[in-house]
Amino acid sequence: MVKHWRVDREEKYEIVEKWFLKDLEMIDGKEADTDNPYFDMHFHKVYNMEAYSCASKYTFARTLNKLNAMYLKKDFKIVNFDDTYLNDDSIWSSSNRDFLVVMRVCCYASNLLCLSLCRFP
Repeated sequence: MVKHWRVDREEKYEIVEKWFLKDLEMIDGKEADTDNPYFDMHFHKVYNMEAYSCASKYTFARTLNKLNAMYLKKDFKIVNFDDTYLNDDSIWSSSNRDFLVVMRVCCYASNLLCLSLCRFP
């Protein structure tokens, strides 16, 4: 965990606490169906954390999951997260596919508009 602050125009960082991925037992997103940045990390002790945003919380969970899959391959639990946003094969999970997400939403919106303007006998 890093503490961040600004002094004039300079940004300062201080390492406050370190954890090892091998000691991480579970990440609890608390509420999968709401947009909140809070989550718990379960080591020998439970740490309550707050991400910058809900998107960064999901990015952090995906990153830890990838690191675990690449290096440790241990049983790693990620609970109370929406699986749609955790999987890399999902269009909604990747920040570099934002354009595709916007296009899909626009397509759905235009379909709804067309359906609402159609007259049915």
